[in-house]
Amino acid sequence: MEGQNLLIDADDTLWENNIYFERVIETAQQMLREFGVEPGAFRSRLNETERRHIPVHGYGTLNFTRSLVETFESFLPAGSDPWFTMRIQELAVGIMNEPMEIIAGVPETLEYLSRRHSLFLVTKGDAVEQSAKVEASGLRRYFLEVEVLADKNAGVFENLLAGHGWDPERTWMVGNSRRSDIIPALEAGINAVYIPHPHTWVLEHADPVEHPRLIELERFSDLQTYF
Repeated sequence: MEGQNLLIDADDTLWENNIYFERVIETAQQMLREFGVEPGAFRSRLNETERRHIPVHGYGTLNFTRSLVETFESFLPAGSDPWFTMRIQELAVGIMNEPMEIIAGVPETLEYLSRRHSLFLVTKGDAVEQSAKVEASGLRRYFLEVEVLADKNAGVFENLLAGHGWDPERTWMVGNSRRSDIIPALEAGINAVYIPHPHTWVLEHADPVEHPRLIELERFSDLQTYF
């Protein structure tokens, strides 16, 4: 296969991301156990809070922190030591200082693909935060352009197709999220490559789909075989 446009997701496709959020959530759950709060109840309310906040505040670590702190405080008994909230906020914001952990096989696969295809990094989230991660990753040189989107949906992909003049039949969205990468890409008329990640964010989950323009690979390095 030659001369394809490969739109490649970033978080949990090129580098680890959600594991850091999950660790902070687990700490919050452990802290609330001493107040008799079940972990499942906390996680359920956190998911609801994030769903409510995202349309207003968008994605990113600071917006996650807002949702986490609001949910955490809703379970604290009246008069609790402010240290609990301050500690959770500190841990959440600290995610932005976590070291970049590139997923195995990514650099050499991008090197191979960039010699044969046109690569575009297409991610969503806070523009400043995502741009900083792209630069810190050392992977920017493999991509012709970087697109940081407020969200991913069929309309956004259609706009990208029109704006770049890409041929839908030769364009592929590669990512770990069925909800944000795969389904909207297919709806927009382009191809998709689903590469599952064991710790994909729960709000990115969606039911499996079958489609003639969809392929599923086990790991990122498998792109070298297919493309």
